[in-house]
Amino acid sequence: MSATAEFDLSSVAAHADDPSHASLRAPPARCSEGAHVPSMAVYRDMYEHSIKDPKGFWTEMARTHLHWSRPFSDAEAMAGSFEEGNIRWFADGQLNVSYNCVDRHVAAGRGDDVAIIWEADEPGHSVKFTYRQVLAETCRIANVMLTHGVRRGDTVALYMPMMPELAFTMLACTRIGAVHSVVFAGFSAESLRDRILDARSKWVFTANEGRRGGKSIPLKHTTEVAVAQSPCVRAVFVFKRTELEAKMGPLDVDMEAEMKLVRPYCPVEAMGAEDLLFLLYTSGCVALRCRRCS
Repeated sequence: MSATAEFDLSSVAAHADDPSHASLRAPPARCSEGAHVPSMAVYRDMYEHSIKDPKGFWTEMARTHLHWSRPFSDAEAMAGSFEEGNIRWFADGQLNVSYNCVDRHVAAGRGDDVAIIWEADEPGHSVKFTYRQVLAETCRIANVMLTHGVRRGDTVALYMPMMPELAFTMLACTRIGAVHSVVFAGFSAESLRDRILDARSKWVFTANEGRRGGKSIPLKHTTEVAVAQSPCVRAVFVFKRTELEAKMGPLDVDMEAEMKLVRPYCPVEAMGAEDLLFLLYTSGCVALRCRRCS
């Protein structure tokens, strides 16, 4: 961290307990109670610990807040260096992101707590999902993926609107060890194609349409144009966001129908802490190398 950042932190911290300082506002008690970092004093202590002993700090955080299917050793908690380009974290440990995001909360008795609140593009329309519901939907999507041949290490392109199934699909990918590549649903067919080809994505998720600012976005059509130029794609999984009936082709998988055929249970894949989790491309095309799929 730069000296400037440290100075800024010290400047803020110096006034943290000064109620007369006009630029600072203390959060209400209801927000501080039960928070992971309940006060500026606690934050200062954590920050100092992380700077003076980064390995010890992040070892404590990882062991306290994450579930490990195979615990990491002290020796591999932090190894290598940024200078040498071989920095690595918890390299001999194994865990699963989907389990840590969802399953462990259900196991801890919080299954009926709200995990996701979805605010739709349509004003006044929102839906709440509990951890138990998120787990069931995630498992169903994961099982559909496995049924159609998606495997650990495969790259899955997600060209989807802001809908709950986007989060469920990301979690499903992490559950089975697939790498998800989220592509902004406002990008053109050419931009989607380039990202599919560069990542060698054999699998694509989309929806019949998207909704943004009261307008419908023809995601399925855009995906069809992109996939027609992407010979590596084996299947396109299609969710239904609006009532529009999408024209289905030979590569298309109707997720609404398929999810009714699979179980709401899917075991997690134990993943190495340094395994690839996702790909995220910049909005521009700089340094994007389009490769032919093998």
